[in-house]
Amino acid sequence: MSNHYSEFKSKLQGSMVALVTPMLANGDVDYPRLANLIDWQIEQGTDCLIAVGTTGESATLSMKEHSDVIRFFVKHVDGRIPVIAGTGANNTKEAIHLTSEAKEAGADCALLVAPYYNKPTQEGLYQHYKAIAEAVDMPQMLYNVPGRTIVDIAQATVERLADIDNIVAIKDATGSVKRGKLLIEALGDRIVVLSGDDGTALELMNYGAKGNISVTANIVPKAMSEVFNAALKGDFEAAKTAHDSIKHLHGLMFVESSPIPVKYALHRMGKIDKGIRLPMVWLDEKYHSQVDVGLRSAGLIV
Repeated sequence: MSNHYSEFKSKLQGSMVALVTPMLANGDVDYPRLANLIDWQIEQGTDCLIAVGTTGESATLSMKEHSDVIRFFVKHVDGRIPVIAGTGANNTKEAIHLTSEAKEAGADCALLVAPYYNKPTQEGLYQHYKAIAEAVDMPQMLYNVPGRTIVDIAQATVERLADIDNIVAIKDATGSVKRGKLLIEALGDRIVVLSGDDGTALELMNYGAKGNISVTANIVPKAMSEVFNAALKGDFEAAKTAHDSIKHLHGLMFVESSPIPVKYALHRMGKIDKGIRLPMVWLDEKYHSQVDVGLRSAGLIV
C-alpha cells in the first residue's frame, strides 16, 4: 500500500458522524444551518464528518445537490478534520461519477454503500468496487448495511477487495459483533474496520475496530467523542461509563427509519428547521413524547 494511503488510514478513527442534511420546511437544503452543525461537531470533538451518507438523505438529493453539499462540506470544514463523502450508488457508472466529483471537491475519502435493490452477486460486488477504485484515485471505504440494501458483502469479498490499494476501510453496519470480530481477525491491518451501528460499536472496538460512524453523535457529539477516544486509548472502563449515560438514545434514533428521529431531535434542540424530503416524512406524533423524554434525560432539551 502506498504511503499516502497508509497515512490516511490512521486518521480513520474515533467518533465519526454521519451528519444530517438540514433542510428548510419546503425541502431546500439549509446551508447556513449545515455550516452551524459542522462547526458545532468540530468544536465538540468529532474526529471525522460524513457528508451525504444515509443519514444525510443521499437517496433524496439530486445528483447536482449531492455534489454541491459535498463541496460545501469540504470548503466549510477547511481541513480541520477529514471529510468522507457518501458517493455510493447501485449503478457503477453513477458511483464513479459521484466519486470523481467528490475527489474534485477535495473530499478526503469516499464512502460507497453496497449497491442496493438490484441484488448483485458477490462477483458483481467485487467488480463494482474494483471499477470505482480503478477509476478514481482516492481513498475509498466499503459500506455494508444489508438491512437497507438487501445485499451483503461477504467476508471473502471484503478480503479480495482489501488487496486494492485505495480501498482503505469498511463501515460494518451489520450490527453483528461476532461477524465484525471475524472481519477484524481476517483483515488484520490491511484495511480499517469501523462500526456503523451505535449500539454495538463500543463492543466491536474492544475487538479492534478503530471507531464508529454514528447517527446518535448528531445530537451528543461530545459524549460520543469521549466514549470512542477513551476506547482508542484502551480505557474501556471510562468508555463504558461515558457510554452508559447516552446509550438509551441509540434505540430512540431508530424508532422510525433514520434520519427521521434524529432530525426530529435536532429540531427539538433548536439546531435545524422542520425539513425532510418525501418519501421520508416527519416523526409520527406517537413517538414525540418518547423521544422527548430521552432527550430530557440526556440534558438536551428542557
